[in-house]
Amino acid sequence: MGDNNKTQLGKILLKRKLVSPSQLSDILDEQQEDSGPCERLASRVLKKGLTDEVRLLKALSEQAGIPAVNLDEVEIDLKCLDIIPVEIASQHVILPIIVSEDSISLAMANPDDQRVIDEVEFVSGKRVFPHVALHAHILKCVEKCYQARAAGEEIYCGKRFVSRMNEPLDSVGPSAKHFSNATILPDEEAQPAQDELSLEIDIDLSEEALSNPTAPGPAVTDERPDAVKKILVVDDEDDIRLLISRVLTEKGYKVVTAARGLEAIKMVQTENPDMIILDAMLPEVHGFDICKKIKGSKKYGHIPVIMISAIYRGWRYAQDLKDSYGVDDFIEKPFKLAEFVEKVEMHLNAIGFDGDDKQSENLSAQAEEILAASVNAYREGKVDMAIELLRKGLKIDPLAFKLHYNLALILGKKSLNYQAIRELESALDLEPSYFPALKNLAMLYQKTGFKFKSIETWERALHHCPDEKTRDGIKQHLMNLL
Repeated sequence: MGDNNKTQLGKILLKRKLVSPSQLSDILDEQQEDSGPCERLASRVLKKGLTDEVRLLKALSEQAGIPAVNLDEVEIDLKCLDIIPVEIASQHVILPIIVSEDSISLAMANPDDQRVIDEVEFVSGKRVFPHVALHAHILKCVEKCYQARAAGEEIYCGKRFVSRMNEPLDSVGPSAKHFSNATILPDEEAQPAQDELSLEIDIDLSEEALSNPTAPGPAVTDERPDAVKKILVVDDEDDIRLLISRVLTEKGYKVVTAARGLEAIKMVQTENPDMIILDAMLPEVHGFDICKKIKGSKKYGHIPVIMISAIYRGWRYAQDLKDSYGVDDFIEKPFKLAEFVEKVEMHLNAIGFDGDDKQSENLSAQAEEILAASVNAYREGKVDMAIELLRKGLKIDPLAFKLHYNLALILGKKSLNYQAIRELESALDLEPSYFPALKNLAMLYQKTGFKFKSIETWERALHHCPDEKTRDGIKQHLMNLL
């Protein structure tokens, strides 16, 4: 695990008085002398019996800034293993513990390895929530779990797992009740008391916040003649973007452009394009994620998307993009302009105008009706119905800020924290400067033990405070966290 702005584990062990300076020195010397695979510091400390696993996990949690998990206390549905091959799990020392519809709780020995997290998210199409665990325990658990699955078993239980079937759930996924028992958050000495913050430390679910989030909504402006088709070109390379724009403009199309992921999402809403030319790798939000949002939407799903990339090659990859993300076509860079224009015209000729435009207007009105109905359901105490309605609305318009934000508020009130985090992140993809969303996301990160993510989000919120008093409160809270 790298030190990148994190306190070295040895210093944390000394600060917590889990080892003495001489014991730490001896262990570090042993690590230097070993010729075989290097056993991690925490695993060596446990092996020598210098402290117990709970205290070590709390130290690891403090170092990583995320929750820790004791793998001896979990129950794992072995279907979770389908998402990661055993070779990858062993190589990167990772283990999926919960796999839900849109997220993965992943035990990691190196939770700051963003490359591994990105790879798992790309392959699975799900959001990864990393949890730190002891290196040696993950390797043992990987071996036992994959062997159990190969033997036809369905469930793995840690040696100290105790079922608590009657406890209320505070997480997500089919096995969340079991995993939540094993989650160890940074302990009290690492977290300030909530009353040290002069902000409301609860999810803001007032009627005003629920029914009327004040983040600006997109305004659709389209002054083109009906016969002219509009194409949105998204690429962070200026030369490529300008070349495609020039060629398409010469062919008589109206062209609008974006260079970044968030900008592209906005322009899908405001420009109502008839086609999207989308680079795979973009700043802020990848083209894959943008395409998945668009193609999972009733409002925008009819828009053909042609993805371009210089990284991924071959027909197999192109077919995977079509199957997994709904991409209509794929073009490798560098490409021949004649072939590019031919594909653009082929897909544009396959769609119509009037019906799609009218459907888009109807779906927008339907999404607004669903939003109003969900607010009424919540006020009447029908919380599950409100959640169901908002999710229905997001299938119609996954780029609707208000739907993501309201859903996050209600999920947060139900203590479905990981789901609420996901929806707030989606809302902030659409409105990055909306302070209430930033505030609530920072508090949820902190509540679930993601200390560094919380600090990062509080710092973002600091730049968008509505008043000086709130700004001072956040500054004080950040000082306590740091």
